[in-house]
Amino acid sequence: MNLWNSLQGISLIPALLLLFALLMYFGANSLFVKLITLLRSAIKGFSIPLELVSWPFRLLVACLGFAVLFHYLPLPLATIELLNHSLFVLSIVVIGWFVLRALMVLEQFVLQYYAAKMRSDEASRKIATHISLARKLLNVLTVLLTVSGILMTFDTVRQVGLSILASAGILSVMLGFAAQKSLTTLISGIQIAITQPISIGDEVVVENEKGVIEEITLTYVVVQLWDQRRMIVPITWFIDRPFQNWSRTSPELLGTLFLYLDYALPLEPLRQELERLVAVTPLWDKRVAKLQVTNTSDRAVEVRVLVSAANSSALWDLRCLVREELLAFLRLNYPGLLPRMALEPELLNKMENPNGAQ
Repeated sequence: MNLWNSLQGISLIPALLLLFALLMYFGANSLFVKLITLLRSAIKGFSIPLELVSWPFRLLVACLGFAVLFHYLPLPLATIELLNHSLFVLSIVVIGWFVLRALMVLEQFVLQYYAAKMRSDEASRKIATHISLARKLLNVLTVLLTVSGILMTFDTVRQVGLSILASAGILSVMLGFAAQKSLTTLISGIQIAITQPISIGDEVVVENEKGVIEEITLTYVVVQLWDQRRMIVPITWFIDRPFQNWSRTSPELLGTLFLYLDYALPLEPLRQELERLVAVTPLWDKRVAKLQVTNTSDRAVEVRVLVSAANSSALWDLRCLVREELLAFLRLNYPGLLPRMALEPELLNKMENPNGAQ
């Protein structure tokens, strides 16, 4: 006891805390490795990022260890109360952090589980949208509970909270007006999650821009455009305004291209060439391939080619391929029947001799 009393200087307590922190760190790390090994053996076939919860888990175990240690430290009562209060606040923060990371791990596990179970890509994308929005809602709830728990540990804040509740009439009206748009956005996000007008991976057209739904949050949607730009769209847009969803039920699409040809051109050879072209390309999904006259004018015949593909990317390539090959076929076999613009001789002479040379 004399030796212990002689060592109770300024440097003993910090050194003891540091030594205990190192012991708790290595002990928590060893415990975490064992738990990870057991979990990975229980869920074989899934690559779950369990390392995300490593640091919150270590800090949580350390907080529990320090809570026991503080009861045995030879410190004044006021100091012990301050340390306990600080440790309690830190524990609330660490628990909130651990829950946020655990939700991320759980999201990845559920997504991989349903990806392995679902046969169709559309069903798995809908599940991914539900899980992503549910995690974001739980994140918001966890942060609110964490902040509330921290504030409730202070007596002064509790008194202020009681005073606010006593005079909540005017304040509730002010907060209602201030949070009206935020609540509308939040409700729109929940409505998107329930009704599923869009899902992650859907191909949409917004503001005449085609893109793929990359991310859905509670307040906005990220659309990756065809040239790799990102369009940030408020989530209320998909509730209040019309938009095109090209892959809501199926990614299969029909596409058109138009040719303007001479009246004397026979269409049957062109139709046979179209059938030959789509039959030899993997871009065609073997559903639709038609060639029809859709309009006429005083100069040319409008011919519409209708083709189908498995998705929008393949459809774009197929349309370009068919257009190029049909034009090459016409130039090779019917060069004189392509539409031409008749010009006056004087105007033609000026175009051929812009400097006036005879």
